[in-house]
Amino acid sequence: MKKSIRTAARVIRSKNSGPYELTLDIFFKNRQYYDEVKKSNVITPNRIAKLYQAKLADVLKVVWFEPALAVKATLKRIRPSGHPGESDVYGAQQHALLLDLEY
Repeated sequence: MKKSIRTAARVIRSKNSGPYELTLDIFFKNRQYYDEVKKSNVITPNRIAKLYQAKLADVLKVVWFEPALAVKATLKRIRPSGHPGESDVYGAQQHALLLDLEY
């Protein structure tokens, strides 16, 4: 049976990583959840590209950081922060697509 990422996560957030990049962070509640989600292989460059309708090459990295029990994905923004037509200058609302992930 699949589990919601919301059950496993303590924090799910997004933010600017400079004007041309967006960073997505998931901090897990404990080591068990971190290990389960990592083992499930649900958070990959391919999955991030698909979720964000981006080219695979635009997903710059997915990094699992064990000391913080976290995973970070960085991707190119569709439009630079503050560019005309860009709707989230700080990148703070872009994590919503992660909320429905299941592992």
